[in-house]
Amino acid sequence: MPALVGPVQIVSIGGGGVVTFGDTFYVSPKDTSKVAYGSGSGNTGNLINTNTGGSATNTFDPDIADQTIAGNG
Repeated sequence: MPALVGPVQIVSIGGGGVVTFGDTFYVSPKDTSKVAYGSGSGNTGNLINTNTGGSATNTFDPDIADQTIAGNG
């Protein structure tokens, strides 16, 4: 059924949120990211004890572009 939507102000949408108005048959949001974590850097908690000695993370990325999400929606 068609919907009438009045004035709307959206200030912010975070966390991969999706906003739809009116008739919506299929919603398929896309998102992509790339992160380089070093040894022990992804630990979370109240009391963390990580003994890694020397640690280095190689962030060199020789390719021009990673796989895109363009054209998937």
